[in-house]
Parts: sequence; structure tokens; C-alpha cells
Amino acid sequence: MLSRTADHLFWMSRYTERAESTARMLNVNYETSLLPQSANKAQEGWLGLLSISELIPDFTARYGEITQEKVLTFMVRDERNPSSIHSCIRAARENARAVRGALTTEVWETENQTWLALNKHLRDGAPERDPGQFFEWVKYRSHLSRGVTLGTMLHDEAYRFMRLGTSLERADNTARLLDVKFHAVPTDFHGSARNVKQVMPEFDFYHWSAILRSVSAFEIYRKVYRDVITPERVAELLMLRADMPRSLHSNMKQVVDNLAAVANEQSGETQRKAGRLLADLSYGRIEEILATGLHAYLTQFLDRVNELGSRISRDFLVPAHH
Repeated sequence: MLSRTADHLFWMSRYTERAESTARMLNVNYETSLLPQSANKAQEGWLGLLSISELIPDFTARYGEITQEKVLTFMVRDERNPSSIHSCIRAARENARAVRGALTTEVWETENQTWLALNKHLRDGAPERDPGQFFEWVKYRSHLSRGVTLGTMLHDEAYRFMRLGTSLERADNTARLLDVKFHAVPTDFHGSARNVKQVMPEFDFYHWSAILRSVSAFEIYRKVYRDVITPERVAELLMLRADMPRSLHSNMKQVVDNLAAVANEQSGETQRKAGRLLADLSYGRIEEILATGLHAYLTQFLDRVNELGSRISRDFLVPAHH
């Protein structure tokens, strides 16, 4: 398969997934902002959201003070922010258009329609009028894109590169979300788990249930643990559960499987590194991870995922600017 084609497919899926993740995080922050809380707490939430995407310097340089309205504008419609929903959906569509011949008509139509409808929503002021509904629409379009891909594409190399893009992006986003949200808790997740219990219970419930909802895991949590929501279990569910669609484990498994399917002469080391990362998650214990420090673990995980992305580009794709 042509590396340029593989490259566009990989990035098309990454950008579609990134738009969805951005919508999820904005939605949860927006819903949390409706709860009674101090102005300081609310601002911390928006600051946290910008730090997930490493966008604080970029934002403050252009917008100054962090407010809900400004962050929503920056993360939804700002064309100069490469992580905004507008930029991600545009990039997904540009990549799709470049390889239209490798896609089924249904996949191309879905990407193109999403882009056209997004522009209409932005012109009509939909994100400002009803942010919650707009974010649901973005998530729905991303689900549709994946569903149409699964249901109409031949499961060949092209399809594998699309799956690779989705899984890598999703693992990256879940790790960032966890890192920032655990950082917001007034304890340091080092050493014993006892200090976790001193956190205010009401902060706990809304904070942790918001994190779970942002990755569609609230109902899954209830099914798996049937118990009060504790930080350790939230971390375990989103990191180590193989059967949780947005967990680190589940997405690294996808990466390993899809890499094996497209393997070439130079990809052996990339496969080894992916397999090793998966092994750490398969045999990891949440108690051990929390004991040595969650932040350190997630930072290292993000570095490794980032390296995998670069290696996949080097082994299979055209080194291009996206």
C-alpha cells in the first residue's frame, strides 16, 4: 500500500478521534460549570482543560484571562488553534479528500457532510446557544464515521491504518485526561492510598463521575464495581481494563494487533515497543502504579505513545506536515 495513502488514512482517523475527545472534555467541563461552585473552582476546570492539550501559552497569548466563553471559542471555532473542533474536523476532511479513492463512498460522504454541517452550526451559533447539544452532535458524527468505516470498508491495510490512528489518539487522550484530572485532586497519589480518603466526599463524587462520563464510562463503572466511585478504581478502569473501550489497555491492544497486520521489514522495533507497553498494562496492578506515582506513570506512558506515533510514521508513512 502507498505510504502517502496510509499517512492520510492514519491522520484522518486521528483528527476525527481528536475532535470527539475535545467535545467530550468540553462537554464535561461545561456540565460541571453548571453545578454550584466557586468562581475559582470553575476557572481551575477550564485551566485544566487547556493544560490537557498543552494549550495554555497559546491561549493566554491571544485571549488573556481564562473564562468559560473564551475557552469555548478557542476550543470550538478558533481556526488558528490546531486542536479546536473546527481545525480537527477540517483536517480529517482534508486527509479524507486526498485519498478519496481509498475510501468507500459512504466513508467519504460522512466526513464531507460532517465538515459542511459543522460550518452551518458555527454560522448559526449552535455551540453558544446550546453547548451540550453541539458537543453531542460532534460525538455522534465521530461514532458515525467509525461505524461507517467498520461497516463498509474492506478490512485490509487501509482499514488497519485507520484503526491505528484511532487507537493511538484515544490512548493519548485518555492518559492526558486522567493525568490532569488526578492532578486537580488535593492529594498527591504517592505512597499509601490512605491519603485518598481525606478528600472531601462531595468533591469526590462529582469530580470522579464527571471524569467517567467524559469517556462514557459511568454506566460501565457501575456495572463493573457496583460500588461508590473511588479514585483508585477510576484509574484502574481507565488504564488497566482490557474490556473498557477507552482504556489504555484496550487501545494498546488495538495498536499491537493492527501493527502486526501491517508489519513490514523495518517495523520490528516499533512492534516490540508497542508489545512491551501493552505487557506493562496487561500485568500492571493499580496499587503498584499509585504507589510509585500516577503522574510519573502517565507522563512516561504519553512519551511512549508519542514515540510510537513517530515510529509508525517513520516505518510506514510519508514524513509530512499535517
